[in-house]
Amino acid sequence: MDTAAYGSWPSPVDAALAAAHDGRPEYPGAVGDELWWTAPRPAEGGRRALVRRRADGTEETALPAPWNVRSRVVEYGGRPWAAADRPDGGPLVVFCHFPDQRLYAYEPDAGPGAEPRPLTPVSPVGGGLRWADPVVHPDRGEVWCVLEEFTGPAPTDVRRVPAAVPLDGSAAGDRTAVRELTGERHRFVTVPRLSPDGTRAAWIGWDHPRMPWDGTEVLLAEVAPDGTFRDARTVAGGPAESIPQVDWDAAGRLLLVSDRTGWWNLYRAAVDGDGALSEPVALCPRPEEFGGALWKIGLTWFAPLENGLVAVVHGTGTTSLGILDPERGELVDAVGPWTEWAPALAVHGTRVVGVAAGPYSSHELVELDTRTGRARVVGAAHTDAVDPAYYPEPRLRTFTGPGGREIHAQVYPPRHPGLTGPDGELPPYVIRAHGGPTGRAPLGLDLEIAYFTSRGIGVAEVDYGGSTGYGREYRERLREQWGVVDVEDCAAVATALAAEGTADPARLAVSGGSAGGWTAAASLAGTDVYACGTILYPVLDPRGWVTGETHDFESRYLDGLIGPFDRVPGRYKERAPVEHVDRITAPFLLLQGLDDVICPPAQAERLLARAAGRGVPHAYLAFEGEGHGFRGADTLARALEAELSLYVKVFGIDRTDVPALEYRT
Repeated sequence: MDTAAYGSWPSPVDAALAAAHDGRPEYPGAVGDELWWTAPRPAEGGRRALVRRRADGTEETALPAPWNVRSRVVEYGGRPWAAADRPDGGPLVVFCHFPDQRLYAYEPDAGPGAEPRPLTPVSPVGGGLRWADPVVHPDRGEVWCVLEEFTGPAPTDVRRVPAAVPLDGSAAGDRTAVRELTGERHRFVTVPRLSPDGTRAAWIGWDHPRMPWDGTEVLLAEVAPDGTFRDARTVAGGPAESIPQVDWDAAGRLLLVSDRTGWWNLYRAAVDGDGALSEPVALCPRPEEFGGALWKIGLTWFAPLENGLVAVVHGTGTTSLGILDPERGELVDAVGPWTEWAPALAVHGTRVVGVAAGPYSSHELVELDTRTGRARVVGAAHTDAVDPAYYPEPRLRTFTGPGGREIHAQVYPPRHPGLTGPDGELPPYVIRAHGGPTGRAPLGLDLEIAYFTSRGIGVAEVDYGGSTGYGREYRERLREQWGVVDVEDCAAVATALAAEGTADPARLAVSGGSAGGWTAAASLAGTDVYACGTILYPVLDPRGWVTGETHDFESRYLDGLIGPFDRVPGRYKERAPVEHVDRITAPFLLLQGLDDVICPPAQAERLLARAAGRGVPHAYLAFEGEGHGFRGADTLARALEAELSLYVKVFGIDRTDVPALEYRT
């Protein structure tokens, strides 16, 4: 094998290729004998297309551009489509169109010229009317969903209720035709799930300042023959118990995921004639997660089958798809190369469909036949765009942090089929902090990581304290410690890699987006570990989140991450990276979407103003039309090339195939 300096290796994984493969399929569902899902289209401005797989296995786009199937409820969205069979045959699809956020009905097989027709009106107030997680009830002539309605211009002038929208289109111009299923009981809600006999409905609600991984309540109501809800009551959950999903089994018992023991496990409870809930019984008690953070409305970690079995996504750190027999407590996992299953399960008879990825395969639709135990790819199949020898090989590691605490991480060393580094040279490494911060790094093929590792730059993704996947205690490490524990944990991984001779201690970088951008910026301001950093669409001034600079969903998030502002106002200034620009001595790259309403450009601009004239090289790229998280192919490619360009300059890498950045000082 030949040798060449780390970072200088040629690679077929270019930025355009990585951008073209960004995103993953989401929200699968059975429509008759077909499978439908949403898919990313980076080359089409990042729209989400609705794709159908016909019974013969052929795939086609069900809705052409410019239709964009994506919800903006709580800004992160939720399940944006649902379907049912029409009485006269063929599917009836209901979906949310991103630009106007209206619900539309579409009958794709109704004949030539069939077009989507609006079901909901447009509101001129604030962010308007938004909808998520629709469930079509053709016998009632309605679609049930979560309604998010803005009542004023501020991002927090908003109310949310479960609602029923007529399928006949009568609400398209008349807001009053929308039937609210309940009154305003909670700030945030999920859509009601109807019991098999149609007499009861269950849903989840929670309120500020809690986030759904802090504590939620399960609500139960009687459903009258006319569709009205009666006697709604809280039957499970509370301020310190997170229940992210609830549904019914075929026998009419309530299934729910709860972290009451410190781990999200699956429980079952009976409902008596008066609507009282029996004590929930754990169906497979284990010190691992059968649920996760409810960042989007309509995520599904479990799905009941008609035969009484339950499909579950579960694991610690990584995830598997399993079939649980609740009566025996037996759990059998699907066999295959997949190490990451999204909370997006759909059931069709005895078959379960999920979205899965592995170290050498991107996310694809996988079907498990519960009768035979056979799993196979049925949609969005991964194809190797380059020789898999260029793919990164993950190493699951556990490091030791301050106080002896464990830190989980995925380490990706440089990898190239024909090159290695010279003797005596250690590779540069990028320490990546995931977003959330209540999230984790998924273990699946990521061509953005391959972009660096195939060029001779290592990557380490850190599941710092506060990450999901390791139980509530691990998650709670970040309570009032954001900007401390996350920074310490990333630095501990970086210094450990350098100390063991894996990484060059003089060529370490930190990178992250959103909450990870906060961690990257705070790391540059609070440590001397890194030679440079990449900060993407970050939180930089938490005080802005207290004064209306972000969306409603996370407007009280910092109560838990930093502390209530009225109690610890000084802590907000103390932790804010924008307040400590004078401590940043390493070059950095700042990337920002100009349409970002979660982490707005104003915060990035404040940091840039304070960095001006200090003599520290830094570059800023702002992208029109991009929000929180980049979606367009051109933006994704430019951002990736810019990040590499920073490392080439700072690490002294000899290559000329990336555009040079324009630095400010």
